[in-house]
Amino acid sequence: MPQASSAPAAAATLSFPFETAPVPGRWIEIHPDVRWLRMPLPFALDHINLWMLRGPLGWTVIDTGYHNAATRNAWDELLPHHAPLERIVVTHCHPDHFGHAGWFTSTFGLPLYMTEAEYLTGHALYESTSGYGAEALANLYRMHGLDAGRLAAISSRPSGYRNAITPPPRTFRRIVHGDILQLGCHAWRVIVGYRHAPEHASLYCESLGLLISGDMLLPKISTNTSVWTTEPDGDPVAQFLTSIRAFTELPDDTLVLPSHGMPFRGIRARVEALGAHHAERLQELLGACDEPRTAAEILPVLFRRELDTHQLFFAMGEAIAHLNHLHHRGRVERSTGADGAYRFQAVRH
Repeated sequence: MPQASSAPAAAATLSFPFETAPVPGRWIEIHPDVRWLRMPLPFALDHINLWMLRGPLGWTVIDTGYHNAATRNAWDELLPHHAPLERIVVTHCHPDHFGHAGWFTSTFGLPLYMTEAEYLTGHALYESTSGYGAEALANLYRMHGLDAGRLAAISSRPSGYRNAITPPPRTFRRIVHGDILQLGCHAWRVIVGYRHAPEHASLYCESLGLLISGDMLLPKISTNTSVWTTEPDGDPVAQFLTSIRAFTELPDDTLVLPSHGMPFRGIRARVEALGAHHAERLQELLGACDEPRTAAEILPVLFRRELDTHQLFFAMGEAIAHLNHLHHRGRVERSTGADGAYRFQAVRH
């Protein structure tokens, strides 16, 4: 789920056709065949948008919400108005999207449509498979200079992921980039993006002029792009920026249905604003690396607020990602200090 800093919204060039959002247990019609739902989240980012698509055989659920009582209560209110159900589609494996997938499949016998990498990653996180558990995370953050006290706080957390989702479905139907899915009464094209998540699926309907963007394109904040334990030298910032450029090929009057925030128009302006935001943050980091710095030491450059343990988890991943991006582009050198931690220093020309 997004936990990154706010990014310029290019408010002058984005338009927001809806003044209010639905309350949990209710909906707003985007189109007679498309309904907008909103569910609560127990974080500073306090909501997620979900979508229901009407079809001749029943309703398609797009994302399922976090696994908690508030979300289940909202579904209990909504489902009598959305029967029968036909399938669920999950954009990616983060718990606010995947949280109730297992409940839907087991309770209603619904098929799950999802990309393979997201499905398998969800299972790996749920089982704390080697490379996905707290120990691997602590090792990564230790390599990037996080102190013992904060490492202990992160390591001692109960499995947030396992508690945030129902037991994941045992089977799925794989979707890939470019697939055309007949969801409800309309055809939707799968647009895969990286690296907010391993293989995030957005959905575009040309006939309706709608893009269900998931977490890849949000109106007010820049979605989290973190280095993960299984790919510690990866460059998720480059993957994310390349991925969102694909959205600029869509008509600019497309109505974007994001997972967080309000539906909006102005795809190109938003993509440009996000690119400018990341460029600005990278430049700030470069300035901060006039001397060798660890990722932990540059956290205040990216995040100008006090971070709780939950936020620290995302912040470290994002800090490492931006430093890796500069390193891959030859803007900083990486060395290993006597303490075993990586340090990054700007290349002097």
